[in-house]
Amino acid sequence: MTLTYDDIAEQQADIARLLLHHIHAPLADGRFIRGVLPSPPPVTEVRVVTGPQRTSASDDLTAWEIPLRTIGDPEELAGPNDVLGIVRALNTGTQIFSSSRVDTVMGMTLIHVDPAQVAPVGPGECDNAFTILRTLTCPWTEEQPDPRLRGFLLQSPDRMRLYVDHEEDTDVVAADVRPSGALTALLAALPSLIEEVERTVPGDVGDPHCSRLINLTDW
Repeated sequence: MTLTYDDIAEQQADIARLLLHHIHAPLADGRFIRGVLPSPPPVTEVRVVTGPQRTSASDDLTAWEIPLRTIGDPEELAGPNDVLGIVRALNTGTQIFSSSRVDTVMGMTLIHVDPAQVAPVGPGECDNAFTILRTLTCPWTEEQPDPRLRGFLLQSPDRMRLYVDHEEDTDVVAADVRPSGALTALLAALPSLIEEVERTVPGDVGDPHCSRLINLTDW
């Protein structure tokens, strides 16, 4: 079966669902997962952002671009735990990368990861305990909410960017929100808010991970 971008989008959403639970769990080097960015089509990667738990400086963050197609079988996609294992390995000890693999995106250092050069860190006791508890409280289902969360980026203590798609459309819309705001009302209204074109931030927003950006920080 040939993989489509719909398959890639679904996998990106599954990865975001798992990794968002790790924004409070430090990696081996004391850094935290700060975001999951959906790489734009036709790219078949996901970008996982790591950095200090509380920062508003993009140059403190590193975005790791990880291919989703598995080595040896291009028709099989890496799963959320595979990606987490790679991210943990990359944030263990000192890593050296050739200049050809280092770039920038949105002010962050962007590292193009070669999974063949990384030995993933497997799950530990806390991971397995978390899996049990999560399964009992939030059973995994293929039916995801609409809009579907494709990624996120913690930009500062009170600003977060959500990456979502809507009604089986894999076109990603980004929404800047304020976590201290009226969350219940915002979440209830989000499906209609992302359809309001007049809320679109004009001009080049400098974010290649979305087709358009809306600002809901004052909503």
